[in-house]
Amino acid sequence: MVAPPPSKTEPRPPTRGRAGNLAGRLALVLLLLAFVAGGAWALGTFNRPGPRTAADPPFPIPFQDVQPGAAAPGTAGELPAAGQPQASPAVTGTAEPLTAWAVALSEKTDIPVRALRAYAIADLLMRSQDPACRVSWATLAGIGRVESHHGTIGGLRLGEDGRPSRPIIGIPLDGSPGLKAIPDSDGGTLDGDTTWDRAVGPMQFIPTTWARYAVRANGDGQTPDPQNIDDAALAAARYLCSGGRDLATGEGWWTAILEYNKSTEYGQNVFSGADAYARASLGS
Repeated sequence: MVAPPPSKTEPRPPTRGRAGNLAGRLALVLLLLAFVAGGAWALGTFNRPGPRTAADPPFPIPFQDVQPGAAAPGTAGELPAAGQPQASPAVTGTAEPLTAWAVALSEKTDIPVRALRAYAIADLLMRSQDPACRVSWATLAGIGRVESHHGTIGGLRLGEDGRPSRPIIGIPLDGSPGLKAIPDSDGGTLDGDTTWDRAVGPMQFIPTTWARYAVRANGDGQTPDPQNIDDAALAAARYLCSGGRDLATGEGWWTAILEYNKSTEYGQNVFSGADAYARASLGS
């Protein structure tokens, strides 16, 4: 569950990078938005994993008892370079590079292709918007695993539109033991509860935090949707990067994760997943 951000902290606009790189970064963003908008056909073809058998054990994620600030998860393998997509999949019968990467890694990690692609898009967009942050798709996947099993909690399935087969809505934050008391802040617009706020979507945003960091990942001008894995992953990346953090360092990574959820055990679970996913992407 995402903890409310400090009331006086606003996300910093990207100020790093030089003017000479602006055109290249804008081109990167446009190409990534094209990937988000144009990957539906490939996902429809490749996002249907075959049935698992008794010989296919689940992807192992050993728990790592890492102390806050001590280290960041391992570095993940390179994502496909941003560039022109391949010829139309309808003609070639193949996926564009980012989806092909997600298909291959999904077979190793049990993360749905649709979710992997969303985490990667958020990573690549943040490299353009806030390159000093160095948030990784693997960290976003670590959060997605803990919060909702990548949008599949309770037997749900991510659709080609990036939404789970049923909206993911958490329990009321009513001050019960272990919970903060957060009165309704949005008239129940996102969570259907007009008394208390609830965490919503695959990355479990509370309405107040969503209002601050929400963004439409594919740039189509529609309202950002916390149930959409693309929008949720990019909003999570923006939240983690707020405050000028460098998530490639132990201090920066832990500060960001504990802002997301103020629990050391939560951070250790996210770390364990992120590190395992990063290692899998390197083939180890």
